[in-house]
Amino acid sequence: MRSVIKTAKTVDEAVAEALRELNVDRERAKVEVLEEPQKGLFGLIGNRLARVKVTVSEDPVKLAKEFLYKVCDEMGVNVYIEDMTVDEYIHLSFSGKDLGILIGRRGETLDALQYLTNLVVNKQVEDRVKFILDVQGYRKRREETLRKLAQRLSDKVKRTGNKIVLEPMNPHERRVIHTALQKDNRVNTYSEGEEPYRKVVIAPKNS
Repeated sequence: MRSVIKTAKTVDEAVAEALRELNVDRERAKVEVLEEPQKGLFGLIGNRLARVKVTVSEDPVKLAKEFLYKVCDEMGVNVYIEDMTVDEYIHLSFSGKDLGILIGRRGETLDALQYLTNLVVNKQVEDRVKFILDVQGYRKRREETLRKLAQRLSDKVKRTGNKIVLEPMNPHERRVIHTALQKDNRVNTYSEGEEPYRKVVIAPKNS
């Protein structure tokens, strides 16, 4: 978020000067009038100029794409990024060739990029936004793998009567496990540990 404070003879003139400096249209800016202009004695002595604060309303998607294109360029990866808003999340999907480097081992690189994108953008916008990054449908495939894993481990827990602690997962992947087993009346799921090492536990319901 960028702001400037300008003074001029009128509010309109002060706003126009601020918009020129910020290089933005009036529609993208928030204007706060700090002081109204006022004429002094006989219109000469003690005149007070208009004083305004103009703040740019940054586009979070534009900021995110600029950041990610720069990172990908540094990594030597050519990508195209599409955006789509679903509920409270902004989904950014990468397409291109040889993008495995953006995913990393079990999605670790993709998770890191997602974390950094949220961090960088939310430092520059007024209202908090949430981004989910995906590379050529990796998230969907990973979710399906996790659902199958949850079912397989649930069956093992019911068969042995012993709880199972999964490997550390990010919040989104933990939620997939919890959701997959929430209707199973023979097991409980809960998370334990501290980020980024927080894990899902699958346990018999009577434990």
